[in-house]
Amino acid sequence: MSKVNIGLIQMTCDERIEVNIEKSIAKVREAAAQGAQIVCLQELYHSQYFAQTVSVDNYQLAIPHDHRAITSMQELAKELGIVLIVPFYEWAAKGVYFNSAAVFDETGKHLGTTRKNHIPDGPQYHEKYYFTPGNTGYPVYDTKFGKIGIGICWDEWFPEVARILTLKGADILFYPSAIGSEPDHPELSTKAAWTKAISSHGIHNGVFVAAVNRVGQEQEMSFYGGSFVSNPMGDILQSMDEQEGILVQDVNLEEIEFARNLLQFLRDRRTDTYGPILEKC
Repeated sequence: MSKVNIGLIQMTCDERIEVNIEKSIAKVREAAAQGAQIVCLQELYHSQYFAQTVSVDNYQLAIPHDHRAITSMQELAKELGIVLIVPFYEWAAKGVYFNSAAVFDETGKHLGTTRKNHIPDGPQYHEKYYFTPGNTGYPVYDTKFGKIGIGICWDEWFPEVARILTLKGADILFYPSAIGSEPDHPELSTKAAWTKAISSHGIHNGVFVAAVNRVGQEQEMSFYGGSFVSNPMGDILQSMDEQEGILVQDVNLEEIEFARNLLQFLRDRRTDTYGPILEKC
């Protein structure tokens, strides 16, 4: 398929998991009714962003794949005939938890799960306490509507992630996120930098980019939304403000070849000179 409709679900989250599940189901249905074929939920969709504080009690928010927050979305993907990306706090084993995103195709088949590789740690982003670094690498999923790759929140800032997913054949990069205010710099908004950094991956790699963020106030943090879809030239095709909503945007995958023929970044790579990138300093 050359033309694909992308759907992004930007919403506030409740303290109750069941409320978030039902709310997300309704919004996914709405996106599909508007023509969305690949729909992506926001990072850790089933809960509020608990990593603002350090508490052993929050480990109880981790869920296995057979939890209703996952199985209901798998059934929904099959019912609606869509590809659905479902980010969640994954219980993998006793004491081992990942920040993950499960992918279901239009038949309800589980294509795989991407686990977040880059784990941040800072004021109100205490993720190293909660998440084991991912061990799934950088999978690309070959779906009916195109090849897709996923980077989860902090992954989206690293150009290496986008390049690897591109080299593995991804047409569209999805970045489910939970990003907002900086408690040690309350006067600062990273929204503009966030948008520029992620959309630039489209330019460097000749791909479409779809980033989805949450909104609303949760404890001490305010999330700024700003979900968007950009094209292989880095142009923002559609974006959202700080309100809840659904973004549905059609993209033409034929633009990828045009962009790559115009800007030959992949052709002119000098992999023989990149050894230093494997060193920490």
